[in-house]
Amino acid sequence: MMNLTPQKDISYAYAKDKGLVVLEDSAEFVSIGVRQGANPVSLIEARRVLGKPLRLQSLTTQSFERALTEHYARESVSGDEAEAALDEHGGLAGLVEGIPQTADLLDGEDDAPVIRLINGLIYEAVNRKASDVHIEPHEDNLSVRYRIDGVLQEVLTPSRRLAAPLTSRIKVMARLDIAEKRIPQDGRISLSIGGRSIDVRVSTLPSRYGERVTMRLLDTRNALLGLDELGMDEVTLERFRKVLAQPNGITLVTGPTGSGKTTTLYSALSVLNNGERNVMTLEDPIEYGLDGISQTQMHHKVGLTFAATLRAILRHDPDVVMVGEIRDLETAKVAFEFASTGRPVLSTVHTNSAAGAIQRLRDMGIEPYVLAATLKAVIAQRLVRRLYEHCRKPHEPTDDELAMFGLTREQAPQLWRPVGCMACGNSGYVGRQGVYELITIDSQLRDLIRADASEDAIQEQALSNFGTLFRNAARFVVTGETSVEEVLRVCRREDEH
Repeated sequence: MMNLTPQKDISYAYAKDKGLVVLEDSAEFVSIGVRQGANPVSLIEARRVLGKPLRLQSLTTQSFERALTEHYARESVSGDEAEAALDEHGGLAGLVEGIPQTADLLDGEDDAPVIRLINGLIYEAVNRKASDVHIEPHEDNLSVRYRIDGVLQEVLTPSRRLAAPLTSRIKVMARLDIAEKRIPQDGRISLSIGGRSIDVRVSTLPSRYGERVTMRLLDTRNALLGLDELGMDEVTLERFRKVLAQPNGITLVTGPTGSGKTTTLYSALSVLNNGERNVMTLEDPIEYGLDGISQTQMHHKVGLTFAATLRAILRHDPDVVMVGEIRDLETAKVAFEFASTGRPVLSTVHTNSAAGAIQRLRDMGIEPYVLAATLKAVIAQRLVRRLYEHCRKPHEPTDDELAMFGLTREQAPQLWRPVGCMACGNSGYVGRQGVYELITIDSQLRDLIRADASEDAIQEQALSNFGTLFRNAARFVVTGETSVEEVLRVCRREDEH
Protein backbone atom coordinates (compact mmCIF):
# COMPACT_ATOMS: atom_id res chain seq x y z
CA MET A 1 0.00 0.00 0.00
CA MET A 2 1.44 3.37 -0.96
CA ASN A 3 1.02 6.17 1.51
CA LEU A 4 1.64 9.41 -0.32
CA THR A 5 0.44 12.71 1.03
CA PRO A 6 -1.57 14.41 -1.74
CA GLN A 7 -1.62 18.11 -2.42
CA LYS A 8 -5.30 18.05 -1.52
CA ASP A 9 -6.38 15.78 1.28
CA ILE A 10 -9.52 15.13 3.27
CA SER A 11 -9.12 16.13 6.89
CA TYR A 12 -8.35 13.57 9.55
CA ALA A 13 -11.60 14.41 11.36
CA TYR A 14 -13.69 13.80 8.23
CA ALA A 15 -11.77 10.64 7.30
CA LYS A 16 -12.31 9.13 10.72
CA ASP A 17 -15.95 10.20 10.96
CA LYS A 18 -17.00 9.05 7.49
CA GLY A 19 -14.81 5.94 7.15
CA LEU A 20 -12.65 7.10 4.22
CA VAL A 21 -8.88 7.23 3.87
CA VAL A 22 -6.55 8.08 0.97
CA LEU A 23 -4.42 5.07 0.05
CA GLU A 24 -2.69 6.39 -3.07
CA ASP A 25 -2.65 9.67 -4.98
CA SER A 26 -1.58 9.60 -8.62
CA ALA A 27 -1.85 12.15 -11.43
CA GLU A 28 -5.01 10.48 -12.82
CA PHE A 29 -6.90 9.24 -9.75
CA VAL A 30 -7.03 8.90 -5.98
CA SER A 31 -7.33 5.44 -4.42
CA ILE A 32 -9.71 5.58 -1.45
CA GLY A 33 -10.07 2.96 1.27
CA VAL A 34 -13.68 2.67 2.44
CA ARG A 35 -14.52 1.22 5.84
CA GLN A 36 -17.21 -1.44 5.89
CA GLY A 37 -20.59 0.16 6.58
CA ALA A 38 -19.50 3.66 5.47
CA ASN A 39 -22.17 5.90 3.91
CA PRO A 40 -21.57 6.08 0.11
CA VAL A 41 -22.92 9.66 0.04
CA SER A 42 -19.75 10.87 1.77
CA LEU A 43 -17.77 9.80 -1.31
CA ILE A 44 -19.45 12.57 -3.33
CA GLU A 45 -18.07 15.25 -1.03
CA ALA A 46 -14.65 13.55 -0.89
CA ARG A 47 -14.57 13.55 -4.72
CA ARG A 48 -15.29 17.29 -4.72
CA VAL A 49 -12.54 18.05 -2.18
CA LEU A 50 -9.88 15.85 -3.83
CA GLY A 51 -10.74 17.03 -7.37
CA LYS A 52 -9.90 13.70 -9.05
CA PRO A 53 -11.69 10.46 -9.98
CA LEU A 54 -11.81 7.95 -7.13
CA ARG A 55 -10.88 4.28 -7.09
CA LEU A 56 -12.47 2.47 -4.16
CA GLN A 57 -11.10 -0.35 -2.01
CA SER A 58 -13.18 -1.98 0.72
CA LEU A 59 -11.43 -2.25 4.08
CA THR A 60 -12.31 -4.10 7.27
CA THR A 61 -12.59 -1.93 10.37
CA GLN A 62 -9.17 -3.11 11.57
CA SER A 63 -7.52 -2.48 8.17
CA PHE A 64 -9.17 0.94 7.96
CA GLU A 65 -7.89 1.99 11.41
CA ARG A 66 -4.38 0.86 10.48
CA ALA A 67 -4.48 2.72 7.15
CA LEU A 68 -5.85 5.84 8.86
CA THR A 69 -3.05 5.81 11.43
CA GLU A 70 -0.37 5.23 8.78
CA HIS A 71 -1.66 7.99 6.51
CA TYR A 72 -2.03 10.71 9.13
CA ALA A 73 0.89 9.85 11.43
CA ARG A 74 3.58 12.52 11.59
CA GLU A 75 7.04 11.52 12.68
CA SER A 76 8.71 14.88 13.16
CA VAL A 77 8.03 18.17 14.81
CA SER A 78 9.70 21.12 13.15
CA GLY A 79 11.27 23.28 15.82
CA ASP A 80 11.23 26.31 13.53
CA GLU A 81 7.55 25.85 12.66
CA ALA A 82 6.55 25.28 16.29
CA GLU A 83 8.52 28.32 17.46
CA ALA A 84 7.00 30.47 14.70
CA ALA A 85 3.49 29.30 15.61
CA LEU A 86 4.08 30.06 19.31
CA ASP A 87 5.39 33.54 18.46
CA GLU A 88 2.54 34.23 16.05
CA HIS A 89 -0.19 33.21 18.49
CA GLY A 90 1.45 34.55 21.65
CA GLY A 91 2.26 31.23 23.31
CA LEU A 92 0.37 28.04 24.09
CA ALA A 93 -2.75 29.87 25.30
CA GLY A 94 -2.92 31.67 21.95
CA LEU A 95 -2.70 28.37 20.08
CA VAL A 96 -5.68 27.10 22.10
CA GLU A 97 -7.69 30.22 21.28
CA GLY A 98 -6.83 29.70 17.60
CA ILE A 99 -8.81 26.44 17.54
CA PRO A 100 -12.33 27.27 16.25
CA GLN A 101 -15.37 26.33 18.33
CA THR A 102 -16.89 24.53 15.34
CA ALA A 103 -15.21 23.48 12.14
CA ASP A 104 -16.27 22.14 8.78
CA LEU A 105 -15.21 18.49 8.66
CA LEU A 106 -14.52 18.84 4.95
CA ASP A 107 -12.04 21.67 5.46
CA GLY A 108 -8.60 20.29 4.62
CA GLU A 109 -7.02 22.60 7.20
CA ASP A 110 -9.41 21.46 9.92
CA ASP A 111 -6.68 19.59 11.83
CA ALA A 112 -4.01 22.27 11.47
CA PRO A 113 -4.82 24.15 14.72
CA VAL A 114 -4.78 20.91 16.77
CA ILE A 115 -1.51 19.81 15.14
CA ARG A 116 0.01 23.24 15.84
CA LEU A 117 -1.04 22.93 19.49
CA ILE A 118 0.53 19.46 19.87
CA ASN A 119 3.73 20.63 18.15
CA GLY A 120 3.77 23.70 20.37
CA LEU A 121 3.24 21.62 23.54
CA ILE A 122 6.12 19.27 22.70
CA TYR A 123 8.43 22.05 21.52
CA GLU A 124 7.76 24.14 24.63
CA ALA A 125 8.26 21.09 26.87
CA VAL A 126 11.65 20.40 25.28
CA ASN A 127 12.54 24.08 25.52
CA ARG A 128 11.69 24.16 29.24
CA LYS A 129 13.55 20.87 29.83
CA ALA A 130 10.41 19.03 30.95
CA SER A 131 10.70 15.27 31.39
CA ASP A 132 6.97 14.53 31.00
CA VAL A 133 3.79 16.08 29.59
CA HIS A 134 0.53 15.13 31.35
CA ILE A 135 -2.81 15.67 29.57
CA GLU A 136 -5.76 14.83 31.83
CA PRO A 137 -9.47 15.49 31.17
CA HIS A 138 -11.62 16.70 34.06
CA GLU A 139 -15.33 17.43 34.31
CA ASP A 140 -15.11 21.01 33.04
CA ASN A 141 -11.63 21.40 31.56
CA LEU A 142 -8.47 19.73 30.32
CA SER A 143 -5.35 19.92 32.49
CA VAL A 144 -1.99 20.10 30.69
CA ARG A 145 1.03 19.90 33.01
CA TYR A 146 4.80 19.66 32.53
CA ARG A 147 7.07 17.82 34.95
CA ILE A 148 10.06 20.16 35.27
CA ASP A 149 12.91 19.22 37.60
CA GLY A 150 10.70 16.54 39.14
CA VAL A 151 7.77 18.83 39.97
CA LEU A 152 4.51 19.15 38.01
CA GLN A 153 3.63 22.64 36.75
CA GLU A 154 0.29 23.43 35.10
CA VAL A 155 0.74 25.21 31.78
CA LEU A 156 -2.75 25.10 30.24
CA THR A 157 -6.38 24.51 31.28
CA PRO A 158 -8.32 24.63 28.01
CA SER A 159 -11.94 23.57 27.52
CA ARG A 160 -12.66 19.87 27.85
CA ARG A 161 -13.92 19.85 24.25
CA LEU A 162 -10.25 19.75 23.17
CA ALA A 163 -9.68 16.43 24.95
CA ALA A 164 -10.99 14.17 22.17
CA PRO A 165 -9.23 15.79 19.16
CA LEU A 166 -5.98 16.26 21.11
CA THR A 167 -5.89 12.68 22.43
CA SER A 168 -6.95 11.22 19.09
CA ARG A 169 -4.26 13.15 17.21
CA ILE A 170 -1.50 12.13 19.67
CA LYS A 171 -2.60 8.48 19.36
CA VAL A 172 -2.33 8.74 15.59
CA MET A 173 1.17 10.21 15.84
CA ALA A 174 2.17 7.35 18.18
CA ARG A 175 0.52 4.77 15.89
CA LEU A 176 -1.91 3.57 18.57
CA ASP A 177 -5.39 2.13 18.02
CA ILE A 178 -7.59 5.24 17.96
CA ALA A 179 -10.78 3.17 18.16
CA GLU A 180 -9.76 1.47 21.42
CA LYS A 181 -10.51 3.65 24.45
CA ARG A 182 -11.17 0.97 27.07
CA ILE A 183 -7.63 -0.29 27.73
CA PRO A 184 -4.23 1.37 28.31
CA GLN A 185 -1.95 1.68 25.29
CA ASP A 186 1.74 2.48 24.83
CA GLY A 187 3.48 3.89 21.76
CA ARG A 188 6.28 6.19 20.74
CA ILE A 189 6.97 9.20 18.53
CA SER A 190 10.44 9.97 17.17
CA LEU A 191 11.06 13.69 16.83
CA SER A 192 13.83 15.95 15.65
CA ILE A 193 13.89 19.41 17.21
CA GLY A 194 16.72 21.82 16.50
CA GLY A 195 18.99 19.00 15.37
CA ARG A 196 18.30 17.01 18.56
CA SER A 197 16.72 13.56 18.43
CA ILE A 198 13.89 13.33 20.95
CA ASP A 199 12.14 10.04 21.71
CA VAL A 200 8.61 10.53 23.05
CA ARG A 201 7.05 7.61 24.94
CA VAL A 202 3.26 7.92 24.79
CA SER A 203 0.99 6.16 27.29
CA THR A 204 -2.81 6.38 27.38
CA LEU A 205 -5.05 5.37 30.28
CA PRO A 206 -8.86 5.36 30.53
CA SER A 207 -10.15 7.68 33.25
CA ARG A 208 -13.53 8.94 34.46
CA TYR A 209 -13.82 11.79 31.95
CA GLY A 210 -11.95 10.23 29.04
CA GLU A 211 -8.47 9.05 28.20
CA ARG A 212 -5.51 10.70 29.89
CA VAL A 213 -2.21 10.88 28.01
CA THR A 214 1.32 10.99 29.41
CA MET A 215 4.25 11.73 27.13
CA ARG A 216 7.77 11.09 28.43
CA LEU A 217 10.46 13.04 26.60
CA LEU A 218 13.80 11.26 26.36
CA ASP A 219 16.77 13.29 25.16
CA THR A 220 19.92 11.19 24.77
CA ARG A 221 22.16 14.18 25.47
CA ASN A 222 20.70 14.47 28.97
CA ALA A 223 21.37 10.85 29.89
CA LEU A 224 24.89 10.15 28.74
CA LEU A 225 26.97 11.76 31.47
CA GLY A 226 30.43 10.86 32.67
CA LEU A 227 30.85 9.68 36.26
CA ASP A 228 32.49 12.97 37.19
CA GLU A 229 29.41 14.84 35.88
CA LEU A 230 26.93 13.13 38.21
CA GLY A 231 27.63 15.50 41.11
CA MET A 232 29.19 13.04 43.57
CA ASP A 233 31.61 14.44 46.11
CA GLU A 234 35.25 13.47 45.57
CA VAL A 235 35.29 10.76 48.25
CA THR A 236 32.10 9.04 46.99
CA LEU A 237 33.28 9.29 43.38
CA GLU A 238 36.63 7.67 44.16
CA ARG A 239 34.94 4.89 46.17
CA PHE A 240 32.48 4.26 43.31
CA ARG A 241 35.32 4.03 40.77
CA LYS A 242 37.00 1.38 42.95
CA VAL A 243 33.73 -0.58 43.09
CA LEU A 244 33.45 -0.56 39.27
CA ALA A 245 37.07 -1.71 38.98
CA GLN A 246 36.27 -4.93 40.87
CA PRO A 247 35.97 -7.95 38.56
CA ASN A 248 32.78 -9.46 39.95
CA GLY A 249 29.75 -9.05 42.20
CA ILE A 250 26.51 -7.05 42.10
CA THR A 251 26.29 -3.27 42.32
CA LEU A 252 22.81 -1.87 43.01
CA VAL A 253 21.49 1.64 42.45
CA THR A 254 18.40 2.48 44.52
CA GLY A 255 15.96 5.34 44.80
CA PRO A 256 12.41 6.33 43.85
CA THR A 257 11.16 6.74 40.28
CA GLY A 258 12.74 9.76 38.61
CA SER A 259 15.77 9.93 40.90
CA GLY A 260 18.30 9.43 38.10
CA LYS A 261 19.10 5.73 38.60
CA THR A 262 19.21 4.99 34.85
CA THR A 263 21.63 7.88 34.25
CA THR A 264 23.95 6.56 36.97
CA LEU A 265 23.80 3.04 35.51
CA TYR A 266 24.58 4.30 32.00
CA SER A 267 27.50 6.33 33.33
CA ALA A 268 28.86 3.22 35.06
CA LEU A 269 28.41 1.17 31.87
CA SER A 270 30.34 3.77 29.88
CA VAL A 271 33.30 3.19 32.23
CA LEU A 272 33.05 -0.61 31.89
CA ASN A 273 32.54 -0.52 28.10
CA ASN A 274 36.19 -0.29 27.07
CA GLY A 275 35.84 -2.24 23.80
CA GLU A 276 37.33 -5.39 25.31
CA ARG A 277 34.20 -6.50 27.13
CA ASN A 278 30.87 -7.91 25.92
CA VAL A 279 28.41 -5.61 27.72
CA MET A 280 24.73 -6.60 27.59
CA THR A 281 21.65 -4.94 29.09
CA LEU A 282 18.06 -5.96 29.80
CA GLU A 283 15.74 -2.95 29.97
CA ASP A 284 12.03 -2.20 30.24
CA PRO A 285 11.94 -0.02 28.23
CA ILE A 286 15.26 0.82 26.55
CA GLU A 287 15.45 4.52 27.36
CA TYR A 288 18.59 5.50 25.45
CA GLY A 289 20.72 3.82 22.81
CA LEU A 290 24.31 3.13 23.87
CA ASP A 291 27.07 2.60 21.29
CA GLY A 292 28.94 -0.68 21.52
CA ILE A 293 26.49 -2.25 23.99
CA SER A 294 23.90 -4.96 23.26
CA GLN A 295 20.54 -3.78 24.64
CA THR A 296 17.47 -6.03 24.89
CA GLN A 297 13.91 -4.77 25.38
CA MET A 298 11.63 -6.78 27.69
CA HIS A 299 8.33 -8.03 26.25
CA HIS A 300 6.28 -9.54 29.07
CA LYS A 301 3.30 -10.49 26.89
CA VAL A 302 5.40 -13.06 25.02
CA GLY A 303 7.33 -14.24 28.08
CA LEU A 304 10.40 -12.05 27.55
CA THR A 305 10.78 -11.25 31.26
CA PHE A 306 13.91 -10.13 33.08
CA ALA A 307 14.51 -13.61 34.52
CA ALA A 308 13.88 -15.51 31.25
CA THR A 309 15.98 -13.12 29.17
CA LEU A 310 18.79 -13.06 31.71
CA ARG A 311 19.05 -16.85 31.47
CA ALA A 312 19.16 -16.59 27.67
CA ILE A 313 21.86 -13.93 27.45
CA LEU A 314 24.13 -15.90 29.77
CA ARG A 315 24.65 -18.19 26.75
CA HIS A 316 25.99 -15.18 24.78
CA ASP A 317 29.17 -15.01 26.86
CA PRO A 318 28.62 -11.58 28.48
CA ASP A 319 31.38 -9.95 30.51
CA VAL A 320 29.09 -7.33 32.10
CA VAL A 321 25.30 -7.46 32.51
CA MET A 322 22.95 -4.63 33.43
CA VAL A 323 19.45 -5.65 34.56
CA GLY A 324 17.03 -2.72 34.43
CA GLU A 325 15.34 -3.64 37.70
CA ILE A 326 15.27 -6.54 40.16
CA ARG A 327 11.53 -6.91 40.79
CA ASP A 328 11.13 -10.49 41.97
CA LEU A 329 12.92 -13.45 43.49
CA GLU A 330 13.41 -15.24 40.16
CA THR A 331 15.25 -12.28 38.60
CA ALA A 332 17.28 -11.75 41.78
CA LYS A 333 18.35 -15.41 41.92
CA VAL A 334 19.53 -15.49 38.30
CA ALA A 335 21.40 -12.18 38.73
CA PHE A 336 23.16 -13.39 41.87
CA GLU A 337 23.99 -16.75 40.24
CA PHE A 338 25.59 -14.94 37.30
CA ALA A 339 27.52 -12.55 39.57
CA SER A 340 28.82 -15.50 41.62
CA THR A 341 30.53 -16.88 38.48
CA GLY A 342 32.99 -14.01 38.56
CA ARG A 343 31.42 -11.25 36.44
CA PRO A 344 29.93 -7.88 37.37
CA VAL A 345 26.19 -7.16 37.39
CA LEU A 346 24.55 -3.74 37.65
CA SER A 347 20.88 -3.28 38.54
CA THR A 348 18.33 -1.17 40.41
CA VAL A 349 15.82 -1.72 43.19
CA HIS A 350 13.18 0.63 44.57
CA THR A 351 13.97 1.38 48.22
CA ASN A 352 14.38 4.52 50.32
CA SER A 353 17.98 3.93 51.38
CA ALA A 354 21.06 1.89 50.52
CA ALA A 355 20.64 -0.34 53.58
CA GLY A 356 16.97 -0.75 52.65
CA ALA A 357 18.04 -2.47 49.39
CA ILE A 358 19.77 -5.20 51.40
CA GLN A 359 16.62 -5.72 53.46
CA ARG A 360 14.47 -5.78 50.29
CA LEU A 361 16.58 -8.57 48.78
CA ARG A 362 16.34 -10.57 52.02
CA ASP A 363 12.57 -10.09 52.03
CA MET A 364 12.45 -11.37 48.42
CA GLY A 365 14.08 -14.60 49.57
CA ILE A 366 17.80 -14.21 48.78
CA GLU A 367 19.74 -16.15 51.42
CA PRO A 368 21.92 -13.97 53.69
CA TYR A 369 25.07 -15.97 52.88
CA VAL A 370 24.51 -15.48 49.11
CA LEU A 371 23.90 -11.77 49.67
CA ALA A 372 27.04 -11.38 51.78
CA ALA A 373 29.23 -13.22 49.26
CA THR A 374 27.97 -11.56 46.06
CA LEU A 375 26.79 -8.00 46.81
CA LYS A 376 29.66 -5.51 46.52
CA ALA A 377 27.99 -2.07 46.73
CA VAL A 378 24.70 -0.21 46.98
CA ILE A 379 24.35 3.44 46.01
CA ALA A 380 21.22 5.37 46.96
CA GLN A 381 20.43 8.65 45.26
CA ARG A 382 18.04 11.58 44.99
CA LEU A 383 17.82 14.65 42.78
CA VAL A 384 17.45 18.05 44.45
CA ARG A 385 16.59 21.15 42.47
CA ARG A 386 19.24 23.86 42.11
CA LEU A 387 18.39 27.35 43.35
CA TYR A 388 18.38 29.93 40.55
CA GLU A 389 21.34 32.10 41.54
CA HIS A 390 19.92 35.31 40.08
CA CYS A 391 16.79 35.41 42.25
CA ARG A 392 17.63 33.39 45.38
CA LYS A 393 17.80 35.30 48.65
CA PRO A 394 19.91 34.70 51.77
CA HIS A 395 18.51 34.18 55.26
CA GLU A 396 19.94 33.51 58.69
CA PRO A 397 19.58 29.81 59.58
CA THR A 398 17.44 28.86 62.54
CA ASP A 399 18.75 26.67 65.36
CA ASP A 400 16.53 23.84 64.15
CA GLU A 401 17.95 24.05 60.61
CA LEU A 402 21.53 23.96 61.92
CA ALA A 403 20.79 21.01 64.22
CA MET A 404 19.01 19.18 61.39
CA PHE A 405 22.19 19.09 59.29
CA GLY A 406 24.68 18.90 62.15
CA LEU A 407 26.09 22.36 61.37
CA THR A 408 27.36 25.19 63.53
CA ARG A 409 26.56 28.85 62.91
CA GLU A 410 30.22 29.39 61.94
CA GLN A 411 29.95 26.67 59.27
CA ALA A 412 26.72 28.11 57.87
CA PRO A 413 26.37 31.83 58.67
CA GLN A 414 23.66 32.10 56.00
CA LEU A 415 21.44 29.80 53.96
CA TRP A 416 19.40 30.50 50.85
CA ARG A 417 15.75 30.42 49.86
CA PRO A 418 13.98 30.39 46.45
CA VAL A 419 12.22 33.55 45.26
CA GLY A 420 11.19 33.02 41.65
CA CYS A 421 11.34 35.21 38.55
CA MET A 422 10.40 35.11 34.87
CA ALA A 423 13.69 33.44 33.90
CA CYS A 424 13.11 30.41 36.18
CA GLY A 425 9.37 30.15 35.57
CA ASN A 426 8.65 31.61 39.04
CA SER A 427 9.82 28.37 40.66
CA GLY A 428 13.09 29.69 42.10
CA TYR A 429 14.93 26.66 40.74
CA VAL A 430 16.72 25.72 37.51
CA GLY A 431 18.10 22.22 36.94
CA ARG A 432 18.84 19.46 39.43
CA GLN A 433 21.76 18.08 41.40
CA GLY A 434 22.43 14.48 42.45
CA VAL A 435 22.77 13.55 46.12
CA TYR A 436 24.25 10.13 46.97
CA GLU A 437 25.06 7.69 49.75
CA LEU A 438 27.30 4.72 48.98
CA ILE A 439 27.59 1.48 50.94
CA THR A 440 30.53 -0.76 50.03
CA ILE A 441 30.45 -4.27 51.47
CA ASP A 442 33.51 -4.90 53.65
CA SER A 443 34.25 -7.81 56.00
CA GLN A 444 32.34 -6.26 58.91
CA LEU A 445 29.24 -5.70 56.79
CA ARG A 446 29.47 -9.22 55.38
CA ASP A 447 29.38 -10.60 58.93
CA LEU A 448 26.32 -8.46 59.75
CA ILE A 449 24.50 -9.57 56.58
CA ARG A 450 25.31 -13.25 57.23
CA ALA A 451 24.01 -12.83 60.78
CA ASP A 452 20.76 -11.38 59.36
CA ALA A 453 21.32 -8.11 61.25
CA SER A 454 18.63 -5.41 61.19
CA GLU A 455 18.51 -2.66 58.55
CA ASP A 456 19.35 -0.04 61.20
CA ALA A 457 22.43 -2.00 62.34
CA ILE A 458 23.65 -2.33 58.75
CA GLN A 459 23.02 1.37 58.10
CA GLU A 460 24.88 2.42 61.25
CA GLN A 461 27.91 0.26 60.44
CA ALA A 462 28.00 1.08 56.70
CA LEU A 463 27.73 4.84 57.04
CA SER A 464 29.66 5.36 60.28
CA ASN A 465 32.53 6.93 58.36
CA PHE A 466 30.54 8.30 55.40
CA GLY A 467 27.59 10.62 55.08
CA THR A 468 23.97 9.62 54.62
CA LEU A 469 21.84 11.08 51.84
CA PHE A 470 20.62 13.78 54.20
CA ARG A 471 24.09 14.69 55.47
CA ASN A 472 25.55 14.71 51.96
CA ALA A 473 22.81 17.12 50.88
CA ALA A 474 23.97 19.56 53.58
CA ARG A 475 26.95 20.71 51.51
CA PHE A 476 24.60 21.94 48.78
CA VAL A 477 22.53 23.78 51.37
CA VAL A 478 25.63 25.52 52.80
CA THR A 479 26.94 26.56 49.37
CA GLY A 480 23.52 27.92 48.36
CA GLU A 481 23.06 25.43 45.52
CA THR A 482 19.77 24.27 47.03
CA SER A 483 17.44 25.09 49.92
CA VAL A 484 16.51 23.41 53.19
CA GLU A 485 12.93 23.01 51.93
CA GLU A 486 14.11 21.19 48.81
CA VAL A 487 16.27 18.73 50.75
CA LEU A 488 13.36 17.99 53.11
CA ARG A 489 11.13 17.41 50.07
CA VAL A 490 13.26 14.60 48.66
CA CYS A 491 15.33 13.23 51.58
CA ARG A 492 14.12 11.66 54.81
CA ARG A 493 15.38 13.35 57.97
CA GLU A 494 17.82 11.19 59.93
CA ASP A 495 15.59 11.31 63.01
CA GLU A 496 12.63 9.90 61.03
CA HIS A 497 13.10 6.13 60.84
